[in-house]
Parts: sequence; C-alpha cells; structure tokens
Amino acid sequence: MSINNHIRNYYEQLVAEEILRRLHGQSPAVSIEHMADIACVALNRLPPRYIRFEVDMAFFMTPDELVQTNNRVIEAVTEAIAFVEKHRREEDE
Repeated sequence: MSINNHIRNYYEQLVAEEILRRLHGQSPAVSIEHMADIACVALNRLPPRYIRFEVDMAFFMTPDELVQTNNRVIEAVTEAIAFVEKHRREEDE
C-alpha cells in the first residue's frame, strides 16, 4: 500500500497554472521539458505544503494568506523562468 496517490504539494497545481498562463502562446512554443524545468526551480523556491484535498488549504487559509500564497507563486515562477533561461542547455535552444 502506498500513500503517494493520496498526498500532494499544494503549490504544484498553482505553479503549473502560472507557468501555463505566463508562457501561453509564445512563439516558438515552449516545450513540456522546458516548463517542467521551470516548475522544478519554482517549486524548490517555495515551502512544501502537503495536502490531501484542495479544500484543506482553502479552509485553513485567510483571504490575506491566499493572496500572499498567489504572490509567492508569481514571484517564484518569475525567478524560475529567468533562471532556466540563463542556464539553458545547448540542446534546448
């Protein structure tokens, strides 16, 4: 029996959504591998917040904390995009 399918990091979905929002429609299209690199860098800049259900966070966070969380995600993704662009591998270009 594994618990891996029952827990997740709250920030994963928020980071993925922010990356897609920011990179949507770029030409040339950004690869999944490039977005995954950005997500890993961004997630490593955020504190882990493990949950079982999305409602867990909504129930325990105040509106101000939700705004702060969103701002942290935007900042982490912004920094991650810059970091990954600066450290791109030749085969990614």
